Amino acid sequence: QMQLVESGGGLVQPGGSLRLSCAASGSTLDLYAIGWFRQAPGKEREGVSCISSSGDVTHYNDSVKGRFTASRDNAKNTVYLQMSDLKPEDTAVYYCASTMGPGYYCSAENAWEYDYWGLGTQVTVSS
Repeated sequence: QMQLVESGGGLVQPGGSLRLSCAASGSTLDLYAIGWFRQAPGKEREGVSCISSSGDVTHYNDSVKGRFTASRDNAKNTVYLQMSDLKPEDTAVYYCASTMGPGYYCSAENAWEYDYWGLGTQVTVSS
């Protein structure tokens, strides 16, 4: 069974950057699409981004488009979310999730498609 562990969260000033990592164990990531989701206090979980198993396809929520970039290093069994120009509204717990999928598809919206989830990492954007 796959386990996912997020890291890289923290406190950053508006306009700053962070890189989140999602490290997998128990299985290799190369057959899995990865989704990034976030949940802010008092709000519903929302999809942020996804990257297909091959890395050829990525999708982004409109609110992060142009600021966030998903990438993966299957040799390291790790997926990344580079976040730039961070805004206070990006403050949330960020989760990665995985599901087996083809190299041409991933969903940044449908949390129900994902089978394995990490415990999350807190990102706080504040001055």
